[in-house]
Amino acid sequence: MLYPIELRVRGAKVVAVVARGVKRARLALSRARRRFGKRLFLPRAPLVELCADKYRFTRRLRALRLPAPATCRVGSLGEIDRIFARLAHGGAPLWCRIRRGAGSRGAIAVATAAQARSWISYWRDMRGVPVTAFTLSEFLPGRDLGCQSIWKDGRPILTKTYERLSYLTSGSQPSEVSSVPALTKTVREPEIAALCARVILALDPRASGVFGVDLRQDANGVARVTEINAGRFSSTTNLLDLTGKHNMTAVYVALATGEPVELADEYDVAEFHYLLRDIDAVPRILREEEFFDGVHDARHATPRKEPAC
Repeated sequence: MLYPIELRVRGAKVVAVVARGVKRARLALSRARRRFGKRLFLPRAPLVELCADKYRFTRRLRALRLPAPATCRVGSLGEIDRIFARLAHGGAPLWCRIRRGAGSRGAIAVATAAQARSWISYWRDMRGVPVTAFTLSEFLPGRDLGCQSIWKDGRPILTKTYERLSYLTSGSQPSEVSSVPALTKTVREPEIAALCARVILALDPRASGVFGVDLRQDANGVARVTEINAGRFSSTTNLLDLTGKHNMTAVYVALATGEPVELADEYDVAEFHYLLRDIDAVPRILREEEFFDGVHDARHATPRKEPAC
């Protein structure tokens, strides 16, 4: 995925791009906004920095009375019992993770304070991650939802929603969760789209660029925002580009290069489409009814006669 920026070098227009996932480059460009002018189509640097720190981000949302999981920063191993007493209710586990980074790094559900201490101690001793890099938050067991939207000067242009159903390499992850889904489907969730719009506007009334909001439902089915990838397309973008009426990447590039886009607050979802991925396999986009193409019910097959001896 590319981030296009347009600038002039010795009077000639040049379109430069930054590859998806280059977090430091994205933040550096956003900080240098004045040097590039209006053609830098990325969220503003303070918002990129806020979203990069999951603890600060969650605290900001809760201060704004927006739905986010109750979260505590781990200041020391000795604080973990107190955090469990505060957040763990009815024997429910807590979610332990590193406050920065991607790929579910350092993430795991922990049922007891002792488990949390052991896990954090391991990462400190074997991986060099300080104890203070961890957070503990309420565990959200419900649906794993995503909302990707493109904004221009505080106006939502295009929004799509989806649900992650399973994850790549989940069997080798202690958390059984990965940032890259193996199976994703498009879903029509207008309330989720509206919630994500409220969150983005609350964080930046002049938001521009692409925003990927991750949400999890709690035990009561209430969606909580867990993080935002500000200025970065999600790994599900192929599904969103190739279904529905509008290609999100094409709309993004058009806005970034100043081309006219005749869209405003468009919620575009083609339901019941799936993105299927696996290691060493070509990703496929399937409609719901295509999953069983070529599959026959063996219960109704005619038994083959064995040759007589």
